[in-house]
Formats: sequence, C-alpha cells, structure tokens
Amino acid sequence: MRNASASVEYAGNNDTVRINLIDTPGHSDFAGEADRAFSVLDGAILVVSAVEGVQSHTENLRRAFTELKIPHIIFVNKIDRAGSSFERVLSELRELGGDFAALNRPASEGDRSCSVNESSAEELTEILADFDDEIAESYLSGEIPGREELYSALGALVSDCRLTPVMCGAAAMGIGVDELLGAAELLPSADTSGEAVSAVVYRIEHDRDMGKVAHVRMYGGELRSRDDLSICGVTRWDSQSRERIKLETVGKISQIRRSMGGKYTDTGFVGAGDIAALCGEPNLRIGDIIGEVTPRAERIAGLAHPYLTVCARPRTEAELPALTTALRELSDEEPLMNFRWEKTEREAHIDLTGSIQLEIIAALLLERYGLNVDFTPPSVIYKETPTRAGDGFEAYTMPKPCWAIVRFHLEPTPRGSGVVYDGGNIPHNQLFYKYQSHIRTSFFDSLAQGMYGWEVTDFKCTLTGGEHHTIHTHPLDFFVATPMALMDGLRSCGTTLLEPLLKVKIRAPEECLGKVIGDITNMRGEFDTPVVTGGGFALECLLPVSTSLDYPVRLASLSGGRGIFAPVFYGYRECPIELGATTPRRGINPLDRSKWILWARGAMTESLM
Repeated sequence: MRNASASVEYAGNNDTVRINLIDTPGHSDFAGEADRAFSVLDGAILVVSAVEGVQSHTENLRRAFTELKIPHIIFVNKIDRAGSSFERVLSELRELGGDFAALNRPASEGDRSCSVNESSAEELTEILADFDDEIAESYLSGEIPGREELYSALGALVSDCRLTPVMCGAAAMGIGVDELLGAAELLPSADTSGEAVSAVVYRIEHDRDMGKVAHVRMYGGELRSRDDLSICGVTRWDSQSRERIKLETVGKISQIRRSMGGKYTDTGFVGAGDIAALCGEPNLRIGDIIGEVTPRAERIAGLAHPYLTVCARPRTEAELPALTTALRELSDEEPLMNFRWEKTEREAHIDLTGSIQLEIIAALLLERYGLNVDFTPPSVIYKETPTRAGDGFEAYTMPKPCWAIVRFHLEPTPRGSGVVYDGGNIPHNQLFYKYQSHIRTSFFDSLAQGMYGWEVTDFKCTLTGGEHHTIHTHPLDFFVATPMALMDGLRSCGTTLLEPLLKVKIRAPEECLGKVIGDITNMRGEFDTPVVTGGGFALECLLPVSTSLDYPVRLASLSGGRGIFAPVFYGYRECPIELGATTPRRGINPLDRSKWILWARGAMTESLM
C-alpha cells in the first residue's frame, strides 16, 4: 500500500480551483506513508468510521495534525452501515481535546437510504461566538450573520488550527461528498509566493519504462523537463553527520508527469504549490530537497516505528541476487524497511511496522518481480540504553603509525528522548576539529549495536577529552578508536534492555471481558477501566509486542470473530533481560580490542575469524 496522488479541478463557490489529492493508507502498519505525506500537505481530511469510531491510529494522526499545525477536516464515513453513530464518534473526538464544529449531521443512519442535513446558521453562530467577538455580539443581540460571513470566520479559525470541522456521509454511495468538497475550501490554499526553487521528494516508485520516478511537492519556483537538477542543487539528510549534504551525482529531468483520473500525463512543467512526478534521475531518494531548504519541506510527524524484523529467503539460491535487487528497490520506496544484506550469513533482512505490511511486501515481490519468497517468523526489535552514568575511554597508540585518544561521558535520559551528542569544548590544538568531526560521525555509526546487540538509545554522550599527534595520527585513526571508547563506556555503565509496546483498543462482546482482562495480565499488559455499553465493551491497554503478536487470532477465536484489535506503536519500556532477547553481534566487537584493530586496519577479514 502506497501514497497515491491525483490532481482534480473543482467548481468552487467563487471559481474553479485545482485540488491536489494525496491519499495515504489509514492502517497503522503504513504510518510511514502518512509521515511522508505530512511533509507536503497544506490541509488534510481525516476519515473516521462511524462504526469502529476513533481508533488508536486516529488519535495519533489527530495529535500529529495539531503538533505540526496542519489544518484539517474530519469526515465521519459509513453512516449507512449498521451500528453507525455520528454522535458517538463526535463524543470520542471531543475526548481527544480541542474544539470541533459539526457542519452537518445524519438525518438517518444505518441503512442505504441515509441522508445528511446541513447545520443551521443558528448552530454555527453559537459555535463561532466562542471565538469571534463580533459574531458573539450578533448572537447575544439575536442577529444571525449570513452564511458567507460565518464561513469566512470559520475558514480563518480552521487555517489557524483553532477549530476542526466535522462532517459525515457515506462515501461509497456519494452521500455527503459534495458537501465535503465544498467544505474543503475552508482549508488554506497552497502558498505560491516563493520564487526560488524549493521542492521535497515525498514518494519514490519504479516504472518499467521510465525507471525511478520521484514524486515532489513544489514550495517555490518551477521545474521543467530537461532542467539540470545539479544547477538547482539537491541536498540529503545524512544520518552519519546529522546534517544535510549536497549531492554531486544528479542530472537532468527527462519528463514531468501529473496524475489525473488514474492516468499520467506529460505536463513538462511543475510550479509552486503543485505536485508532480519527475522522471529520469535515478539518484533521488525520499526526503531529498531540491533547491532551497525550508522548514515546511523538512516537516515530519514521526508516526512510524518499525518494531519487527524478518529474514527473506528465495525458493532457490539462484534467485538470491534478484531478491536483493528487488528489496533494495522496495526499500527506496519505503525507507523504513531498512533492507540489510548480512554477507557473513548471506541473508536479506528487512524491518516492519506490522504483519499486514509483510503480506503487502510478499505480494509485491510476486507481482512485480515474479519472486516467491519465504519469510522467517517476525522477531521483535528490542533496544538498549545505559543503566547509569559512566565514562568510556580509548587510547589507540599502538601499533604505530597511529594515535587517537577519546574520552566520553555517558548519562541516561528520559524514555523516548533519543540520542544527544555534545562535542564539548576541546581546543583545536589539542584535537583538530576535523578529528572531532570524525569522532561524531563514528559515534553515531556505532550506536547500531550495544552490549546486547541492539541499537542504543535514550542517553547523552559528551566528548570530554581527546588527543591527536601531529606526526603519528592517521586520518582514519579516530574511526578505529571511537567505537572502542563507546563500547568501553557502555560496559562501564551497563545497559538495560528496552522492549516495544503497542497501544491497543479492544472491542468485543461483554461476555468476553473477564477472559480478555486475564489475557492482558498474562501478557504483562496494562489496561484502563473498560467501558461497557450495548452488550459489548471497549478498553485501551498497553501490550508488549513480544507477548501479543498472535493475540488478534486468539481474540477472534474467543469472540466468535466479533472482536476488534486495533494496535498502534506506543514506545519502549524497560524489560528484564530474561523476558527479552539478545541478538548475535554482526561483525567484530570493538570490546575484542586486538581483533577489532586488525579488522579496522584491513589486516583481518571476518571470514578468517
């Protein structure tokens, strides 16, 4: 499942407007697609089911809209379905916090003949009076402003993210769709004032004829077919240096396409505020910025977090090269897959945000590449963090020629805070700035494997000391010394295992409640007070991924197929090592000092170990 885009024209109230649509999957397994769409949106429509109501992922999306200041409308869909309730969903939305305005309501629900009624001017006036002094005066004096004035005030509040319109309908039957399109004019128009070229690549796909196709959102300027991207300049976020670097290997655009009615047309041009697909440049990746870097272009919600990993195996050894090529292409389209080729084991590994994503990947490998692929059962991605504050040290001064001394101070930070690196204030004559940059780069590279073999997170590292030698220091010495100093620090601090958690909404018949609560307790979960209504119950809980992977199947069996298990990634928490897992170290451990130095200097290969 991927983001899909289309460009349509709509006859609005005053003029014909172009609407660029980006449709992103709603399931939490594909939150990475939503993340990338967020970087290009001027406004959004969040679709919520009138039957299932507000799910955990709905809550996350709403929070992201609020934090990133993205104006949005909520469309409550499927009011034609049995069990639908607009008022229940509206109540659940209000529990999330914020202010909402219902622009219409169902005249009837639960059948194919359902319809919607527009909210009256009196109702809108009452809502807007809380935000607009002039409208409040009119309301108190008994005067009702005209609908044009009300919608003008409403549009300003929506654009400022102070008020969220809520609408309803049944999209499959066309009910409420025209009203929704009209309300879309409440969202802000694209800013087309920028003159300098500025565009972000938010999606990559591979076309049989055109090769790699990069979908971009233009924030300023314009691009045309045959334009040379090296003149505009393309920058990419570098995970090692933690800054944007300029790409030197970019060329010309061969074609510019726009998606209309499910078909691509060659437009040859894309301007500010628009979206289009650039063909002909194989080096572009998701997140690349063409031209000027703007804060909007780097906006991301951080919704997606892979917490499962699998090994992919072709049916025959001869298909292994084709499989690695296919997984690299798919990883271009979904970077969170994090494709890795483990050459020692001759294995292809990918990360996942959920089991449904694996089904989609398997289908793509078969349909697009003709590969039948087996996957190992998903295993959980743990992390680790320093248990206490401590120091790491390495003096790499033998065998000559070499000289690199590094000293770190490590200290734990709150859960979810990530990694902070402080370069300290070491003078240039003691440690050349270029070597300090080498230490920083090597430090971030070394975080992938800690004492238990997992990525290390949630701590602050300060470079407290270092030294080079003007004669003996080799330019790569600090890339040898830094991993040893970091691992020495982790050994000094000790590390605590962290396990991933899911936030889950469970709905099931009331008679299942006792069993479900017992299951949650057995899975080492935590739960809120259940809400029992209409013969069923709903509860929210936190569950370790490791103990709940197969629970959707068990819940379906327990509830006779009527149970709903709606998970979304929540975060990490401490886990006793006996309840978690270690993972074999890949490559040479820097704590094995002599072997590490020989390997790092090219005097030993892993195959000789």
